[in-house]
Amino acid sequence: MIKNVLKTAGSLKSLRAVGAVRSNTTETPKEVQSTPPSFYKVDEARKEKLANFGRYIAQCIPKFVEQVQFAAGDELELLIHPSGVTTVMQFLKGHHSAQFTNLTFVAGSDVPTRKNRFEVIYQLQSTRFNARIRIRTYTDEIAPLESIVSIFKGAEWYEREVYDMYGVWFNNHPDLRRILTDYGFEGHPFRKDFPLTGYTEVRYDPELKRIVYEPTELAQEFRKFDLDSPWETFPKFKDASISAGYQVIESAKKEDQK
Repeated sequence: MIKNVLKTAGSLKSLRAVGAVRSNTTETPKEVQSTPPSFYKVDEARKEKLANFGRYIAQCIPKFVEQVQFAAGDELELLIHPSGVTTVMQFLKGHHSAQFTNLTFVAGSDVPTRKNRFEVIYQLQSTRFNARIRIRTYTDEIAPLESIVSIFKGAEWYEREVYDMYGVWFNNHPDLRRILTDYGFEGHPFRKDFPLTGYTEVRYDPELKRIVYEPTELAQEFRKFDLDSPWETFPKFKDASISAGYQVIESAKKEDQK
């Protein structure tokens, strides 16, 4: 009995000693660092280097480069003539001072109020210089653009998508056909004048046991909604030119004159 009491007392002393040591060695918790902001500060030195590079490109191929500009602070863009798409792409990919060997994407845009309503945007990346550049050009419903598949193999499906959604034709494309819409689809869905309901309705007919195409029929009677079109909420963008709203990079001669 006495042995058990002594063992219990000894264990209590050891627990108290451990607790005292822990209380003495406990450090105050460090302050939690705040998360960094979701935006970054523009590097003015890097921005100036990009501006000089843009001026250099404009001096090398002045026939096709119509304007050099910055978008969103420090994103370099070239506004080029439609006839110079392949020339500019070959220059940016093969020139030793550029080496934009990776095609990131090809996209389209439609602004019906412009004379050349369609805009095609190409983005390239240079892993050698850790830089990106966007090339923007324009066209209408009739005039085609030259395909860049011979320069960037990855452009094949991108150009098919732009053709499918906007109807922009690319000359010398190896397989220019629709890629997202169904067979026999009518129209181009991303055009601003494309109806929301489309032109035809596609459904499965259980009696015929096949897919049928029918004219679009609304499920309810026609009602007149007195609402403004969403397009009317952007009057400045609607009436602006393709180069409006960007920081234009002046040529070297104009900079010297200033």
